[in-house]
Amino acid sequence: MSLATTYSPTDVEAKWYQRWQEQGFFKAKPNPKKKPYTVVIPPPNVTGVLHMGHMLNNTIQDVLVRRARMQGKEACWVPGTDHASIATEAKVVALLKEQGINKTDLTREEFLSHAFAWKDKYGGIILEQLKQLGASCDWDRTRFTMEPDLTDAVLRVFVDLYNKGLIYRGVRMVNWDPEGRTAISDEEVIAKDVQAKMYYLNYAVVGQEGQFLTVATSRPETIMADVAVAVNPNDPRYAHLAGAQVRIPLLGREIPVIFDEYVSVDFGTGALKVTPAHDLNDYELGVKHNLPVIDILADNGTLNEKAILYVGQDRFAARKQIAKDLQDAGLLVKIEEYASIVQTSERTKAVIEPKLSLQWFMKMEHMAKPALDAVENDTVRLHPPKFKNMYRAWMENVRDWCISRQLWWGQQIPAYYLPDGSFVVALTAEDALQQAIAQTGKADMQISDLRQDEDVLDTWFSSWLWPISVFDGFKDPDNADINYFYPTNDLVTGPDILFFWVARMIMAGIEYRQEVPFKNVYLTGIVRDAQGRKMSKQLGNSPDPLDLIAQYGADGVRTGMLFSAPAGNDLLYDVKLVEQGRNFSNKLWNAFRLVKGWEADASLPFVNEKAVTWFNARLQAAIVEMDDHFEKFRMSDALMTIYKLVWDDFCALYLEMVKPAYQHPIDAESLRHTTAYFETLLKLLHPFMPFITEELWHELAERGPRDYVTVAPWPRATAPANSAETLANMEKALAIVAGIRAVRNQKNLGPNKPLTLVAKTDEPQLVTNYDGIIRKLGNISEVTFADAGPTASVSFVLGVGEFFIPLEGHIDMAAERARLEKELEYAQGFRDSVQKKLGNEKFAQNAKPEVLEKERQKLADAEAKIAALEQALKGL
Repeated sequence: MSLATTYSPTDVEAKWYQRWQEQGFFKAKPNPKKKPYTVVIPPPNVTGVLHMGHMLNNTIQDVLVRRARMQGKEACWVPGTDHASIATEAKVVALLKEQGINKTDLTREEFLSHAFAWKDKYGGIILEQLKQLGASCDWDRTRFTMEPDLTDAVLRVFVDLYNKGLIYRGVRMVNWDPEGRTAISDEEVIAKDVQAKMYYLNYAVVGQEGQFLTVATSRPETIMADVAVAVNPNDPRYAHLAGAQVRIPLLGREIPVIFDEYVSVDFGTGALKVTPAHDLNDYELGVKHNLPVIDILADNGTLNEKAILYVGQDRFAARKQIAKDLQDAGLLVKIEEYASIVQTSERTKAVIEPKLSLQWFMKMEHMAKPALDAVENDTVRLHPPKFKNMYRAWMENVRDWCISRQLWWGQQIPAYYLPDGSFVVALTAEDALQQAIAQTGKADMQISDLRQDEDVLDTWFSSWLWPISVFDGFKDPDNADINYFYPTNDLVTGPDILFFWVARMIMAGIEYRQEVPFKNVYLTGIVRDAQGRKMSKQLGNSPDPLDLIAQYGADGVRTGMLFSAPAGNDLLYDVKLVEQGRNFSNKLWNAFRLVKGWEADASLPFVNEKAVTWFNARLQAAIVEMDDHFEKFRMSDALMTIYKLVWDDFCALYLEMVKPAYQHPIDAESLRHTTAYFETLLKLLHPFMPFITEELWHELAERGPRDYVTVAPWPRATAPANSAETLANMEKALAIVAGIRAVRNQKNLGPNKPLTLVAKTDEPQLVTNYDGIIRKLGNISEVTFADAGPTASVSFVLGVGEFFIPLEGHIDMAAERARLEKELEYAQGFRDSVQKKLGNEKFAQNAKPEVLEKERQKLADAEAKIAALEQALKGL
């Protein structure tokens, strides 16, 4: 045999991936004779490298795409990357710093040239890594969210939505990253558990000597931005402060005491400092009471001149200093430690500041309603559907979207400012000039008189167009690709971006194609370690996926990830799962080597009809079961169905049933059926384990130049005649084999020692029909029938009757009798002690009901064991 004795994934994977690409199997084009099946990849950040979440997500996508391709559909999986504004800019800024270059010393064009150079060098790493996983993407269709055509699409949408009145510029509270010096989206904010301090400060009541209002705050450095102190009107402690003023500690500025039921009476001191510039709830309270806004923080997180005190100090340094100064001034009542949560920037790790900022916003209410309806009425199905509640909660409480970022890497906002401070929005500078001339009446105005907005658009503002823009649906709305491949079929992503990306794509699809962008959304769980922690580089608890592939093979890793990955539920990663995947590959390899080693003899009779008929029934039932799992997006269950079919039914049972004696040939008909079954199993396994199945497919038979399992037809289930009866009868026969094996284990009779079997049964024909299988799997030399069991035998009872295995000559009867008698004596003594305990009136009256029940169960178990031992002795 040319096949290696052990499976070596590294020898197989690169070879077949290259051949699949050479054959063009992953390429897709509009084909009116085929149904389209389209998946767009959630574009990984251009800064990214493969991590465990990518492994799970892209394995699921590949399983779906490969199966669709085998079903004869025009399977199109579009790959690509996201420009990732904040992450990429941070990488480039850090790289330039290493070279002694500051971003501030560069022009925008110079910086972008560095950024594109970085992207060209590092930006495609993750896509190459996906190939090692086996991802069957149409690589000719690879897109990048900042490539010219996709950038043009983003700008067109911005201009269109602005012209529709859905985009505006205004001052609102945003998440501000002082390190990146930009607004960021909610999705880019990570909550972090910390031990924090609560500072209790005394605000002197004006005109009431010696009277103070105590306020608790975790951010004493913001008191200089206070504009009021709020209390609940129903709080009797503060009723006397109506119309009163208090002085801000250290600063001395007088601010009013206001009354609002928003303030909780029983939280803290019941008094709340109101700082509209630095807290969203305070801002809304300030708007309600018409309070001023004082912003004391600069963009880099230091205190500005409006703070008056600690100007130029970092916010956290100022916190330490003001606590000391408050202490010295006798205005600090106490400091308490407490568990808290701080919001941090996903990219820079800096603590986020709520900040009032002049930004560009998009109105969401207009688009949210149809996008909510699409999910509620299952035009877009969420898998699992439990995420509908989360989706509904978001969409019913949608806020306007801050779409501007204070960065250079990204699509620059197409707004142009005139010398008088007004602005126009246009796709190009030339268009902007024409608008400006029309707006001002100044015919001599030049492009140089206009200044384009410095900000770029949020990365999500490009990725929400992804299912349309990858097919050039904005550039050419009626092109063949968009008309054929849109809407896409299935989206695989995480629930953490259900609103930030999924909902927005639905909005864009309805707005610009009058059709939702996909039919199904499969929501994966988070990959966690054995302790339940999310895997991350920071925790050091995430293995390198490429190391896993190198050690266990891509097929082993793929199946390992899917073994416990039901939709929407987190995966508790354990390397044993991947080892199980690797072991499955080895099991398949060894099963193939066994079958390939058989030689057929055409003169031999077909003796394995029962086994062949049974496995065909099992196989067809498994195909039906798998198709049902796929239909319901139960990927893990679909894998387990084929896993059990291969491991338990095919390898452990069927091959043992039909296997010829050592160095003997097999009959030709049995080999023909076995080979056909193996071929079908390879097809069913291929979406999950593409590499080993392709290798074995080509070893199994001579293949034509394009005869690959990756494009082989997906098996269609048939209903064999009498399949239910076939399965039921084999189940009975296998129960007899299991009984024989149990006796062997109990009596230490090795599997190679031939035994005889005596059957006392009402179904002798069934035993006769399956005589060959019972003999072979149970290593039984003779099967006879009797009305009573022979002496010196051990028996087991099944639904079809009682079966006896004579032990004479196989064990030392005297020693066995002595062992059983000793065991019986111990069991009887144990029973007597339990009976005595239960018969103790004091114990019975005082013991808890569950303790009494436990003792009664012990008695029942002991009596059952005694009966079994007595029966065994009787048999001897």
